[in-house]
Amino acid sequence: MEREDRPALRTLGFEETELKELGLWEPATGTPADLIEMYVRRSKKKDTLSSLREQVRRMCAHATSEGKAIRHVWFEQKSASKAHVRREEFEKATAAIMAGLSKTLYVFKTSRLSRRGMGQVGLLLDKFEERQARIYVVAENLDSTRSRMVLAILSEQAREQAADIAQFTKLGIDASKAEGKWTGGITPYGLYSPKGSGKLARNPSEYPTARRIAEYLLDGKTPAWVADTLNSEGKRTRHGKLWQASGIIKLAHSVTWAGLVPNREKILDEHGNDVGKYHRGGEPLFDRSGHPIALGEGVITFAEHMKIRSLLAERAQEGTTIGSKKRGKRLTVTLLSGILRCPHCKGSMNNGGINYRCAARQEEGPSSCEGVSTDRKRVESAVEVMWLNHVLNLPPDSPTIHAIARGWLSYQDPAAEARKAQVTAALESAVGREMQLKKERFVLGRMTEADYEYLWRELNAQIDSLKAELAQLSQEADLSPLADPESLAGLWADAGIGGQRALLRAALNKITLLPAKYRGDRTPILDRLVPDWKDESANPAQEAMWDRWEDSRTA
Repeated sequence: MEREDRPALRTLGFEETELKELGLWEPATGTPADLIEMYVRRSKKKDTLSSLREQVRRMCAHATSEGKAIRHVWFEQKSASKAHVRREEFEKATAAIMAGLSKTLYVFKTSRLSRRGMGQVGLLLDKFEERQARIYVVAENLDSTRSRMVLAILSEQAREQAADIAQFTKLGIDASKAEGKWTGGITPYGLYSPKGSGKLARNPSEYPTARRIAEYLLDGKTPAWVADTLNSEGKRTRHGKLWQASGIIKLAHSVTWAGLVPNREKILDEHGNDVGKYHRGGEPLFDRSGHPIALGEGVITFAEHMKIRSLLAERAQEGTTIGSKKRGKRLTVTLLSGILRCPHCKGSMNNGGINYRCAARQEEGPSSCEGVSTDRKRVESAVEVMWLNHVLNLPPDSPTIHAIARGWLSYQDPAAEARKAQVTAALESAVGREMQLKKERFVLGRMTEADYEYLWRELNAQIDSLKAELAQLSQEADLSPLADPESLAGLWADAGIGGQRALLRAALNKITLLPAKYRGDRTPILDRLVPDWKDESANPAQEAMWDRWEDSRTA
């Protein structure tokens, strides 16, 4: 039997011989108290793998000294200092602890655990303590069961370091932009940045095709037509993939494609926090004289850039996201978008008005996929029958029945989910402030005992209130009224498109539409649908375990 984490260990560069020496070749066995989850993170690609391998070796050595075995090594490559960055592998590692698979989480340094401070770390430690689990930081020899305060101080230092790094990085980027220097990242197709130049130049291998794209757009050709033309000629993107209309549109709106410094607007959440994304396109950055700041050479001129944007804007539809660089949330009007799959390319089939069409053929042209289409009303009616038949044949204690019920309640009350996220963020912030208060009083000595006691009581009352609200929001609603196949089936008729999609998503992974055998094929559409039901493609016990963790993840 092979370890589940062997692909990650191979990615880290370990050979079979060393894995056997480290005890990472065979699956670990033992009670949860004898097993460990190891989390390894690489912030940047330039961080050497040899350093990460040494971290793994030292953590394995310490595990051996404790008489424990590494159950799973969770590895991801991601900079996680910003609040909006989600660390999927870290969540899986903590989920294994919550699910009772092991009792210890190993990290090499506190900064690998979190750079968001005690607000995040403190809540995680509370959950671990409830399950008699612990976090161990190998490099700093910190055991959360004995050194919680020290771990708190170090996590706050890591957060402050992240804030300082972000501030200095932004200052450097702003200064480079003002001087017309390329600040790094992926250059638009047709351009590259010669090493050490800090400028953009035309890429000899890409520029001719990039210029053709520009001339097609200037001639009024649609992005979809341009993509299909290039694909039919065997032209590929920089990464060897087929061209798509959406990719052509991104180039058309790119200020950098015109060789200018972009001044893009950040996307913020409802609280004004950075979510790590930018609105498409943006405007050029102007100098004090009101002239666009050049980065070097471009595929098009600034005048051509403005003309292309004007041509695309003429095809924009007012009140929709078509042609708008600031995409809003489009209302869902179809039942199967993102669920129905093409049988040829296995990709999604999207809304084509009166039918569903292969998205690859629509975006990339017939040269990418022969495609398939079907009448929208006919296939949606067939899926309704298929879903109802499947649900009515499930036993009442089926995990799928409970998953559908939870999905329906979540859909019915999205405000509760949003409030849970808000309360979690507020609780993290309050716990972080509590740690800062203790630092001011006990570490720096800059606060009197009376002031500390007053502020601590006020802050502690706020934390208790937030914890109580979060606990209430995290309580699972009574599913018994819905934990019956006939009750769920009765919801379908009045659910609306959004509700029906939620019901479908809870039970289905995807549906593949088989192609017609010949023109005029009268095979019933229901016989051409191949569903991938969740209760048939997964281990119900394992899915239930992860569902329980997901429900309690923000508790």
